[in-house]
Amino acid sequence: MAASIVVHPPAPTGGRRITADRVDGDDLGFARGIADLVEILRRAGLDPDQVRLDDPVLIEWRGGKADVWE
Repeated sequence: MAASIVVHPPAPTGGRRITADRVDGDDLGFARGIADLVEILRRAGLDPDQVRLDDPVLIEWRGGKADVWE
């Protein structure tokens, strides 16, 4: 099963695009760090207190894990 959220590789200027891995790949926003990502997930309807950023069922990290933003 594919992850629900995709955190794309860092952009050349820093930060990462966040999409929902659905048929249409909804663009959820652009995060410059964990706080931005958590806010994007909250706006997408997820409870930040229940989200594990290392959960591969929920989040697919491309181009580095949660500590890579540049």
